[in-house]
Amino acid sequence: MNASLSMKIMAGTCDFPAWPPCEAVAGARGEKSNVVVMAKVGLCSWRCRGNASRPPQKLLVTAGMDRDQMVGMINGKKINGIYINEAPLYTAATSNPDKLVKECGADSLPHACLVGRFVDNRFVYRQTFIIRSYEIGPDKTATMETLMNLLQETALNHVTSSGLAGNGFGATREMSLRKLIWVVTRIHVQVQRYSSWGDVVEIDTWVDAAGKNGMRRDWIIRDYNTQEIITRATSTWVIMNRDTRRLSKIPDQVRQEVIPFYLNKLAIPTEENDTDKIDKLTDATAGRIRSGLASVPINVLGAHSLTSMTLEYRRECRQSNLLESLTSTTASSGDSDTDPPHKTGRCPDLEYTHLLRMQADKAEIVRARTEWHSKTK
Repeated sequence: MNASLSMKIMAGTCDFPAWPPCEAVAGARGEKSNVVVMAKVGLCSWRCRGNASRPPQKLLVTAGMDRDQMVGMINGKKINGIYINEAPLYTAATSNPDKLVKECGADSLPHACLVGRFVDNRFVYRQTFIIRSYEIGPDKTATMETLMNLLQETALNHVTSSGLAGNGFGATREMSLRKLIWVVTRIHVQVQRYSSWGDVVEIDTWVDAAGKNGMRRDWIIRDYNTQEIITRATSTWVIMNRDTRRLSKIPDQVRQEVIPFYLNKLAIPTEENDTDKIDKLTDATAGRIRSGLASVPINVLGAHSLTSMTLEYRRECRQSNLLESLTSTTASSGDSDTDPPHKTGRCPDLEYTHLLRMQADKAEIVRARTEWHSKTK
């Protein structure tokens, strides 16, 4: 928990993308510019593992005002788009790194290449990543922090490739005109197992409406070789005014921009999603109070895996703020015959409720609930 709470997504306001508008692109309207979107991505090696029946596939996506194709319609609906060109799929059998560099025009800026592709009629964005040595823990498997970073990275690349341009992370043109940004209010992650060092994962992400004034982004992470689903995640986002820091309704103009990208599909079935209220901890109800972000004992981190996490954001905090962590625990026998059923379908060995608050005025920042399973079972 301490690692994941230190992430940017848990810093309160999250100005990274909640859905697919695009990073700012020069000359998005009318100006004949050769500028294209650039994104830093962690890419699988061109020699990454695959099998004979399903070779690794790559998609080159570039966006610029000098392209031949104008995206004016997405999924049968008109959008305020920019020029998009999708190059053919590359495979290990037909392509090599030198050819990719040549196609991307890396010797002549500005040019960029983005490995990833749209599936399901452009509703879903799919990208592959390799688990790096610096993304694993002592047991040589990916950490929750790594998974959260990959979710953020995939969402950002989805935004970059979608054809809508604003002037900041996640902001559409109409949002930018109104000084609006997306902020996350809740996220729930379920982990079936963690990938190991060197494994390749495939991540799908998409968006849909969440009530009248929210947006939902979902993710599914698969093992690339076996196609086993190993992680599912869902999140809820709302709009905030960048200057006043107050929440705002979604303007009709913004709604019309995003509707073409909505997909009525759930990564986590409703009956398995953690939608229950997270109780607020106090000095009287917390079993453990610590300065900083370390809310789980070190022996728990070593002996257990974090298999479910729900975060509920209450307010912003800044990098310079001093925080306190409050934690309470409920022991579980791990016996599915005697323990009450859980929405995740698995009975955890440990359950925790968490609260992050300001050290100075005790204002709450994040409520959280986590489930842990023993690594020895």
